[in-house]
Amino acid sequence: MKVAIVTGASSGIGQSAAVEIARRGVGVILTYGRNKEGGLETVAAIEKEGGTAVALPLDVGDSGTFPAFRDAVVAALRDTWQRDTFDHLVNNAGIAHTAMFEDTTEDDFDRLMRVLLKGPYFLTQTLLPLLADGGSVVNTSSNVTSSGLQPGYSAYAAVKGGLDVLTRALAKEFSARGIRVNGVAPGATRTRLGDDAFAKFPEIIPALAERTALGRVGEPDDIGAMIATLVSDESRWVTAQTIEVSGGYNL
Repeated sequence: MKVAIVTGASSGIGQSAAVEIARRGVGVILTYGRNKEGGLETVAAIEKEGGTAVALPLDVGDSGTFPAFRDAVVAALRDTWQRDTFDHLVNNAGIAHTAMFEDTTEDDFDRLMRVLLKGPYFLTQTLLPLLADGGSVVNTSSNVTSSGLQPGYSAYAAVKGGLDVLTRALAKEFSARGIRVNGVAPGATRTRLGDDAFAKFPEIIPALAERTALGRVGEPDDIGAMIATLVSDESRWVTAQTIEVSGGYNL
């Protein structure tokens, strides 16, 4: 059985991606930050459909914890799947923060950088010896690097833009091992990011839907399905791409 690691899978896009990947017969090691209950809910959802999953804690913003996380992955692979490698890595865990350029602090910038770029960079590096040849990596970016850019996103968009470049750079380096590296760039999606902004400010939804060609905001399953497709053999000839999954935002 193939195995995927999906970070930030206690809710939203990561949860959906983990469930969608498991539906295709792939075992899943999923991570959670502060929401252990959500991580266990994802495991339960996968097991309910006959899949196999393990939930592990991970703070993507603290690279010092990555060696211990790798050890936990090794143990999970051995104990649950009798393997010493895994096949797919989904760097999805993230945070959102918006502020106008003149109001952005160094602490704000550094936190975004740690979680959204440094984290995926060094987590991938830490796990790379365990990633099987012919495997794949998917990075969750954002359409704020292109069609969705608005005032207040200067730091967030700059860091996500760095992730897009990293996706192409790793696709180049990992190609010698047959490992594909791609990204997804969601548009406005109904998740808990931004301190649960969609639940707190439902009045923003109609305006976002109006700017979207397909006439609604995104749901986590819209993005999860694309991530599952990108890690599958259906996308075996796709690498170095960051695919916008936004329903045609600002089209």
